[in-house]
Amino acid sequence: MFDKKAILKTTTGAALTAMMALPHTAMAASHEMPGEGITIDMARASWDTGWWQAEVYSQMLQELGYEVSRITTLDNPPFYQTVAQSGDVDLWVNGWFPLHNSYEDAFSGGAEKVGYVAKGGALQGYLIDKKTAEEHDITYVSDLTKDEVQQLFDANGDGKADLVACPPGWGCEKVISHHFEAYDWDDDFNAIKAGYSASMADALGRYQNDQPIFFYTWTPNWTVGELTPGKDVVWLQMKETKLPESQANLADETTVAKLEGCRGEAPCDLGWPANDIRPVANSEFLDNNPAAETLLKEARIPIEDIFEQNAKMNKGADSPEDLEQQASAWIEENRDTVDGWLKAARQAAQM
Repeated sequence: MFDKKAILKTTTGAALTAMMALPHTAMAASHEMPGEGITIDMARASWDTGWWQAEVYSQMLQELGYEVSRITTLDNPPFYQTVAQSGDVDLWVNGWFPLHNSYEDAFSGGAEKVGYVAKGGALQGYLIDKKTAEEHDITYVSDLTKDEVQQLFDANGDGKADLVACPPGWGCEKVISHHFEAYDWDDDFNAIKAGYSASMADALGRYQNDQPIFFYTWTPNWTVGELTPGKDVVWLQMKETKLPESQANLADETTVAKLEGCRGEAPCDLGWPANDIRPVANSEFLDNNPAAETLLKEARIPIEDIFEQNAKMNKGADSPEDLEQQASAWIEENRDTVDGWLKAARQAAQM
């Protein structure tokens, strides 16, 4: 078979003649498999709740004929710096915007956001266990700055409320650090920045032992499957929204009209704007691969389906083989829709 990437990158008459000289069967195969002969270097985020989505997209790209090399796990800074450099990493589907707005300077000019894995509905905020919230009338995060309340959440004896936060390099870690400075929380809260899954497993254990817990989370995530808002835990509100400069224009978009498990009156002001989960890809790669670009623009994964998979993963179905099986099962369950995306991708390659 011919190297489609090479032909796409050239305008010589010889290349066009080579295409025209292909046998009819070869041309037909190229239409079905526009990515044949092209390898995609794909990345995935360091939070495991995004790994299944990466596997779904990987398998769809393979149905277009692309060879997807082993998916590399990267933190935000190295991915956004690397994807802008042609030939190193081509794409990932784990962009969170506006949370990742602060990285746009690193990738603008060499990479771009394209399409949506999930548009809106990806929420973030701070939660505590429902029992403690009701017993001590805690509605706002600022209520936890009271000395007597801090002590309830102090597991290590330093006099501060322990908050399960985010590891360094994550977008949420940058925002939480901004909150500590903007709200002057350094004397009130202790941000736990170790591995998130391990820290949340520890918090879950404390909850099961009837101890208060205080944590940050996002949706979709297994945490709100294990700790159900409104039943086990509650979302806390923010009295005042103070966002980082990269998100300052979204201060009016931090409220949710109807949020199950929110303390206080609606709408619920979480202090964090809702996010879109989006692919980010190298611009040259997109120019050279209209089929892949169209697939990224067309495909979507419902938030509810991501929740469902994350729950399976949290219960132990988290091996590479499990992820592959779960992705292929989802594709087959949504075969008609997926085939529509693939058809559009193949048509784009012929234009």
